[in-house]
Amino acid sequence: MTALEFSFHLGNVSKSLKPFAMKLTRDYEDANDLLQDTLLKAFTNREKYTEGTNLKAWLYTIMKNTFITNYQRMVRKNTFIDTSDDLHYINTMDSSTDNLALGAFAMADINKAVTALDESYKTPFMLYFRGFKYHEISEKLNIPIGTVKNRIHIARKELKEQLYMYAS
Repeated sequence: MTALEFSFHLGNVSKSLKPFAMKLTRDYEDANDLLQDTLLKAFTNREKYTEGTNLKAWLYTIMKNTFITNYQRMVRKNTFIDTSDDLHYINTMDSSTDNLALGAFAMADINKAVTALDESYKTPFMLYFRGFKYHEISEKLNIPIGTVKNRIHIARKELKEQLYMYAS
């Protein structure tokens, strides 16, 4: 296969590689870079491609391997090794802790919001939160299942309004 024919086939298949690159990198610019690296490697190694085999699968393999290599290179570059007697990894996450204050504040706000709910909404909501099914809550509270669903929906809506500051 000539370089021109190979280039033509690469152009046809390259459009289907973009979603896979996005899935791997989760970033538009990184996906474009990965796609470009893949196509460059494929073109420079075109003599290794066996004509008649699945070009798309060959390109997917190149892309996956390129992504893994780049990721491992980045991890190695960002890891510093302490040469003291204890040989600790400086940026290891095993020895670090998160500040749990934000979680405590959020939990306090959630508990306050749930406590503020009207009892007719809070009871079905808390039963549902604890893992009971709609029909079990209906039987336990002796109310129709539609009422259970409605009260849980209203409770969630009120909680969402009260806890809007935690929405992403």
